[in-house]
Amino acid sequence: MFETFRNAWKVQDLRKKILYTLLIIFIFRIGSAIPVPYLDPSVMKDLFAANSGSFLGWLDMMTGGAFARSTLFAMSITPYINAQIIMQLLTIAISPLERMAKEGEEGKRRLNKITRYAALFIALIQSTAYYFTLRNSGAVAYTDGFSGVMTAIVIILCFTAGASLIIWLGERINEKGIGNGISMILFASIVARGSNILSTIVQIVKGDAKYYLIVPIIAAIFVVIIGFIVLMTNAERRIPVQYAKRVVGRKMYGGQSSHIPIKLGMTGVMPIIFASAFLSLPATFAMFFPPTSGSAWDHVVKFLSPNNWFYAILYFLLILGFNYFYTAIQYNPLEIANNLRKNNGAIPGIRPGKPTSDYIAKIISKITLFGAVFLGIIAIFPIFFTKILNDPQLSSLAFGGTSVLIVVGVALETVRSLESQMMMRHHKGFLE
Repeated sequence: MFETFRNAWKVQDLRKKILYTLLIIFIFRIGSAIPVPYLDPSVMKDLFAANSGSFLGWLDMMTGGAFARSTLFAMSITPYINAQIIMQLLTIAISPLERMAKEGEEGKRRLNKITRYAALFIALIQSTAYYFTLRNSGAVAYTDGFSGVMTAIVIILCFTAGASLIIWLGERINEKGIGNGISMILFASIVARGSNILSTIVQIVKGDAKYYLIVPIIAAIFVVIIGFIVLMTNAERRIPVQYAKRVVGRKMYGGQSSHIPIKLGMTGVMPIIFASAFLSLPATFAMFFPPTSGSAWDHVVKFLSPNNWFYAILYFLLILGFNYFYTAIQYNPLEIANNLRKNNGAIPGIRPGKPTSDYIAKIISKITLFGAVFLGIIAIFPIFFTKILNDPQLSSLAFGGTSVLIVVGVALETVRSLESQMMMRHHKGFLE
């Protein structure tokens, strides 16, 4: 990976793209530090410390801590991610959107435009809900009369404008940077929390000499986890495809062999995001409707707290279910079989048509199971890690599976993007 970045830096065009991307990330980090007016930081700090396992804590992780500090970019790219998920679901359910998605670049451009408007609408709703949450917690300076109305408008518009600006910054990375703009911003948000982890490690080691040996072991486990994620992310099942020869005029086309690559981690982190958001709802509702001790609602909240074994089991099962659901949305075996037949392609030993579709569906089902188990293990490992350590100080070092998956996935995708751009430029150092 470092070799790829070094070779890319030698190419003037790619060096400009890398510098431009770093400039956009620098602007994003500045926006993540600009506080929104009329808010009390100390109240917000206590609020998020008491609700770290709720939906608010999950959003704070996705925004790199900007959500807890209520800065200009507190919403980060979560509205855009939600809009993309909704548009993917609607594309399957609504025929006009499905036809639009198949119209090539023009159709994708129109879908992206609709997604941006949907993201703006979602950002406005989330900003309004966030304002009322902060107001109920006592973090808003002015809440009564005309001053309260103007304060609400300023806070909501600041959050909405910040989310819109982030989408624009991501598009600039796509156009003039190295690509994957939204993913790069999400990557920067998560990596920004690394300084907090390092400071925590320093405090732990200074507190007791026994941690001199334990902390390096934890770091080694972290490296092994990253290696495991890289291995499983790059793993794929290749379905061989043979194309028949055909004569067009005086030329002969086809006859070559190829394959259909099916990634083991074809769904990315989406199943984990869905499962995390679903399981965080009870803790979020408990913020607004505090349970009475010993009541049924109190037992539900305790069972679905991140420190409970039942939470880990349900979390794993939900990841399995959402993984199959998201794969069904992304991959249509019948459509793949029809495209093969239109291009005179066939899987050796499998007849075209329904047999090919059934064979592809069988392969995808097996790959989906392995991918879901892989995601489940990565997601619930921090829970078991915390239980095994049984130490409040070391438990603070438990790393989230979602964060690691996103960071590693974006890093690998960025490397592949740079490699493809260098291949187009026939970079000598890379081709050797």
